[in-house]
Amino acid sequence: MQALVLVGGEGTRLRPLTEHMPKPALTLVDRPFIAYMVEWLGSHGVDEVILACGFLPDRLRDVLGEGEPGGPRVRYLAEPEPRGTAGAIRFAEDLLEDRFLALNGDILTDLNLTELMAAHAERGARATVALYPVEDPSAYGLVRRGQDDAVLEFLEKPSPELIAGLDTTEINAGAYVLERSVLELIPPERPVSIEREVFPRLVGSGLYGKRLEGYWMDIGTPERYLEAGWDIIEGRVRTQAATDPDGVLVSPGAQVADSAVVGPRAVIGEGCRVGAGAEVRGSVLLAGSSVGAGARVSGSILAPGAVVAEDAMIDGAVLGEGETR
Repeated sequence: MQALVLVGGEGTRLRPLTEHMPKPALTLVDRPFIAYMVEWLGSHGVDEVILACGFLPDRLRDVLGEGEPGGPRVRYLAEPEPRGTAGAIRFAEDLLEDRFLALNGDILTDLNLTELMAAHAERGARATVALYPVEDPSAYGLVRRGQDDAVLEFLEKPSPELIAGLDTTEINAGAYVLERSVLELIPPERPVSIEREVFPRLVGSGLYGKRLEGYWMDIGTPERYLEAGWDIIEGRVRTQAATDPDGVLVSPGAQVADSAVVGPRAVIGEGCRVGAGAEVRGSVLLAGSSVGAGARVSGSILAPGAVVAEDAMIDGAVLGEGETR
């Protein structure tokens, strides 16, 4: 099985972390974020992953290469300009098989793709959308489906009043099984949205939804980046990463003073330094960043090479590469 992962965005909501690094290549706990998706896809029988890249594609190749031994082969396709979610799929037309997965590249999840593919084949669908129930769908938009799982309607970011009167809390989870014939609905060489332009045309013509249970998070903000890291370390999402009940990971190459306090909840990356008497709580220190003696860091993210000075105090901050605070 083949999967096309859309990773062409610039990750603007995660700046300054993404000023010099594409979001999929950003380290999450102990590996590039996109590595979790490749791992997940491989666990469901995907043997080739095509990354539809836009922003800094070479940095993405540098951290991921051609894939891990025994895992899916990873290929790269760089868009000449942003094409949108459907436009990127059409741009990859020459590489795609008769049936393939298409996925948004900014989600961390362990949803059962095998169930999604089975439902697609059983229905003889042209497209099947993974659906996920959320408590507050107002930030995402809702998908309504009939008793036969045929998609009836898409509701973009509905108001709380409208949500209260609806019979669903299911959102589009950003994972699709598509038949190659769907490409015929995508105009070439211009930006096209699969959510707003393609799927509405398929309503009543072979578009189905499949509700999946498990873990799902859209990692688009610093707050969600931190939350996703704790969910990985504390085992709320199934991954191959090591777990710890206190949410703490200290890399072997980090230097942490004996009198420093780390955690609960902290990631100390390779080459990081935490000085004597410093405290790091609920925070992530990416490779090569440092916290000076006596400093206090909470609820924050330090990009590679960032520095918190001695006795400084930061809370809820995001420091860019090489920044000193």
